[in-house]
Amino acid sequence: MATWTALTHTKGREAAEALAEAGEDLTPEPVGTGVFEIEDGSDRWEVGLYFTEPPDDVALALLAAAWGAAPFTVSELPEVDWVAHVKRELAPVEAGRFFVHGSHDAESVPEGAEALLIEAAMAFGTGHHATTKGCLLALDRLVAEGAAPERIVDIGCGTAVLAMAAARMFPVMVLAGDIDPQAVDVARANVIANGLDGRVECVEAVGFDHPLIERAAPFDLVFANILKQPLIDLVPDMARYVAHGGRAILSGILTTQAQEVIDAYAKGGLALERRDDFGDWSTLVMQRA
Repeated sequence: MATWTALTHTKGREAAEALAEAGEDLTPEPVGTGVFEIEDGSDRWEVGLYFTEPPDDVALALLAAAWGAAPFTVSELPEVDWVAHVKRELAPVEAGRFFVHGSHDAESVPEGAEALLIEAAMAFGTGHHATTKGCLLALDRLVAEGAAPERIVDIGCGTAVLAMAAARMFPVMVLAGDIDPQAVDVARANVIANGLDGRVECVEAVGFDHPLIERAAPFDLVFANILKQPLIDLVPDMARYVAHGGRAILSGILTTQAQEVIDAYAKGGLALERRDDFGDWSTLVMQRA
C-alpha cells in the first residue's frame, strides 16, 4: 500500500498541535499525524499528515493558510518492507564494552562483549544514533573508573537500551521512564528479551514525575537522552533528585546547544565533568557537588 506524507512547519508547539488536530478533519482523512520539534533553536515545529490515498492539495493549502503555516510539501512514499530494510542497513554498534545488535546479528557478538538485543522493528534509540552511543561510552568510562551507583534512572528511556546497559553493569534495580506509552511497551519487551525482567522497571512518566521514581530518589546516576529544551526544563528536578556526588549523563544535544545546557545545569548545582562530541551531537556528564 502506498503512503503519502504532507509536511509543513510552524512556530510554537501549541500552534503545531492545533494544526495537526485540524488536519484530522480533512477528506480524505489522514491515517496518522505527527508533531516534531525542529532542532534549530527557533521553536519551530514540523507537522506531518499521513495518508493512504492522495490528499487534497487545495484543502491542504487552505489548512496551512488558515493556521499561518508554511505550504505543505506532499510526497508519495514507495512500498518498502522497512523491517527488512533496517535489518540490511542497521549494522551492529560497538560502544566500549557494549555491543548493540538485532537478532539477525546475534552470531556476530564478540566474545566478552555486553550484548544488548534491540530488534530492527524497534530501532529508534538502539545505540545507532550518536546520542545513545555517546551515553553508552560515558557509562563504559564510569564503569572503568570504578563507579558503583546504587540508584539509577533513565529519563525518556525510549527502548530502554541505557537502562539495560546500566543493569548489566551494576547489581541494582534500574528505573526507566518515558512519556510515550508505546515506548514503555517497547522498553518492557526489550527488558524481557534481554533477560533483565525484574532488574529494569519501566514506567510511563513525565520526567521524574512518578511515585516509583520519586520514592527511589535521590539518584547516583541519571540518564537523560532527550532534547535541549526538555533537558533545561529538567534542571530544577535534577537539582532535587540527583544525589550529592551523583552524575547525570545528558545527550540529545547539538554541539551548538551544549554550552547553553552546561550553563543551565551549572545554575542548578551540577558542574560539567566531561563533554564528548560525536559529529553534530554532544554528550555531557554533569556531577552534583
